[in-house]
Amino acid sequence: MGTINNKSGRTTTVSTYELDQVQGHSQAQLNPFQTNHSAKPESIRELSNLNEEETTAKDEIIYPEGGLQAYLVVFGSFMGLIPAFGLINSIGAIESYVSTHQLSQVSTSTISWIFSLFTFMSSAAGIFSGAFFDRQGAFYPLCIGTVLFCGGLIGTANCTTVAQFIMVFGVICGLGNGMLISPLVGVVAHYFDRKRATYSSVATTGGSVGGIIFPLILKKLYPAVGFAWAMRALGFICLGLLTIAITFAKARKFNTEEPKEKMTWKQFIRTYFLDVFDYRGFKETKFTFCALGVCLSESSLIVSSIYFPSYAIKRGFSESTSYLLITVVNSTGILGRYIPGYLADKFVGRFNIVILMLLGCAACSLILWLPFGYSLPILYVYAALYGFFSGAILSLPPVCCGQISKTEEFGKRYATTYLITSCGFIAMIPVGGVIVDKGQISNYNGFIGFVAALALSGAACYAISRSSVVGWKLKKF
Repeated sequence: MGTINNKSGRTTTVSTYELDQVQGHSQAQLNPFQTNHSAKPESIRELSNLNEEETTAKDEIIYPEGGLQAYLVVFGSFMGLIPAFGLINSIGAIESYVSTHQLSQVSTSTISWIFSLFTFMSSAAGIFSGAFFDRQGAFYPLCIGTVLFCGGLIGTANCTTVAQFIMVFGVICGLGNGMLISPLVGVVAHYFDRKRATYSSVATTGGSVGGIIFPLILKKLYPAVGFAWAMRALGFICLGLLTIAITFAKARKFNTEEPKEKMTWKQFIRTYFLDVFDYRGFKETKFTFCALGVCLSESSLIVSSIYFPSYAIKRGFSESTSYLLITVVNSTGILGRYIPGYLADKFVGRFNIVILMLLGCAACSLILWLPFGYSLPILYVYAALYGFFSGAILSLPPVCCGQISKTEEFGKRYATTYLITSCGFIAMIPVGGVIVDKGQISNYNGFIGFVAALALSGAACYAISRSSVVGWKLKKF
């Protein structure tokens, strides 16, 4: 612990970690992989010497906040998140096709299990990849994830039954996606602190880019070459993008060294599966409600994105139009990821922005989609606004999680958060399928209310998490 004097002259007790965060930004010219012991006050150095075992490398972290290496990492993360988040953002283009072709005789609630398992695996696998990323860096989980993800997409081309789609697309492709997301998102946090929200938003913009181009690719290829070759082409495109990500998205090395002796299988399972769940974090109100907020808000977005194209088709619009609506959502999502991220860093605060964006999503659903969904122009307006609001909700949760976590704990807490979120996906997507099941407009109206309720609940959880740190005052956080 140490002390600092604030502007009012009062002395405040802070941790050495916090002192480093205050002082570290003045040392921007230092090598980001080196530490600067001389910059510390004498009292802090003496205190550190009294208990060196409790003073870890986290206290010495200096963030580059820029530079060629940092920007290349953001570029690599961006390229990798085009397929990782892009497939999630365009999943409705796959659901609407298979539900009217290969699985046209299967109920919506049954088909929903394919996509609920895909999203569940995409999040749950992060509990392993996050822990592996914390200890070994991004290279190995990215390689494993690439093989499973691209192999799953290519294998999906030959699926004709629900069981085949569940195993190949839901489990294999979803598992690969989960292996990719944690390191691709987490690696940006290794290079930025003050600008973390901005550059995390830039990286996750790749998800919106993928959500734009993938529906357009499928829209073009479905009638031209059929479903099988459309999925194969998508798989090879993703392989190229992920190869670029593996090349550039490199993690920094902190003090998390692996033991030199080879792990036994029991040690491996304990290290990477049992000990990675950050159950201690749930003793903190700020983390518990942040995790619940992520779960509810992203469940709202995922459920909406899966069934929005089917809603447009039910209203009498063409499949081509439904794919264009997805493209509009993801196009405005690019601005929605960057602008709120910039405002969050500079003026408003990260939690505040996410809460406002969730309220915007709920308002769009209840004011535009629910009463005026029969009008195509209104649907385009809704898609544009909803895409903007949802962009920040997808890009800022990792930053919010990082804001209430120490850097070396980020991978574990991020993965834990998305394990909770995955449970929300596997529950909420089938619930949405049951509500929509008969496919009547009245069913879809109830579904829209369900989506809005999830968004409002997520906003409430974020607000409680925020209040546990700074109270209910209107201030940047």
